[in-house]
Amino acid sequence: MNRSRFGDLEVIARTPSTVVRDTPLLFVHGAYTAAWCWEAHFLPWFADAGFACYAVSLSGHGHSRQHGMLDSYSIDDYVNDVAEVVAALPEAPILIGHSMGGFVVQKFLEHHTAPAAVLMASVPPQGLWSSALGLMFKKPTLLQDLNRMLGGAAPSVDSVREALFHQPVDAERLREYCLKSQPESHRAIWDMTLFNLPHVARMADVPMLVLGAGEDHLIPPALVQRTAQTYGVDEILFEDMGHAMMLERDWEQVATCMLRWLETQIVR
Repeated sequence: MNRSRFGDLEVIARTPSTVVRDTPLLFVHGAYTAAWCWEAHFLPWFADAGFACYAVSLSGHGHSRQHGMLDSYSIDDYVNDVAEVVAALPEAPILIGHSMGGFVVQKFLEHHTAPAAVLMASVPPQGLWSSALGLMFKKPTLLQDLNRMLGGAAPSVDSVREALFHQPVDAERLREYCLKSQPESHRAIWDMTLFNLPHVARMADVPMLVLGAGEDHLIPPALVQRTAQTYGVDEILFEDMGHAMMLERDWEQVATCMLRWLETQIVR
């Protein structure tokens, strides 16, 4: 695994030993996390499948620029981060966004194009209101903990388990994820809630795969279905998984589904 810098942005790269695919993959993380969430499974797995893989830490995340300015960053700033990395790559990448990262991919497509896009448990184009209301009634303690994290509080192990996982996960991994978690930009959260929702009519028409998890408390299946309906595609749900589909015990089911779609729709 190679950690490099694209300007002031951290990018974790994994390249195949023998290049098979012409089109690289660029992974965009969700809120409260960074590029590390792709490192354990997806980057090496897709590199073994022949893809040059890159995962960016958005501004204020991971080892990217200016953590002290986190709350000043908007979704548009995150879109500019993605555009900065895309411009530095030798070929235009397929974009894979998880949760907030899926929202950033949607906003990116308003002003740019891509060979394809994969939205994993993505914030829907209608925004976060429905998710927040659902948490308020069904998981109020989790919503309170997420709000405390916005203010810089460390997450509890129980909150990380409830927010990200449905399948069993060992205590050591949970502690690791707690330590790696971080606050999120208030401005970006408000952008996704109300102030900067995607203009679907302006977006580039690209092949799109919409994936979700059947036991996701943050982006439940109904919101995944709403995203898929908006873009005129059929969603694929992994019934026995939680929000962190790339870290769940059965993550390879998700990766295999993505690869099959890429091979039939994009990669010849």
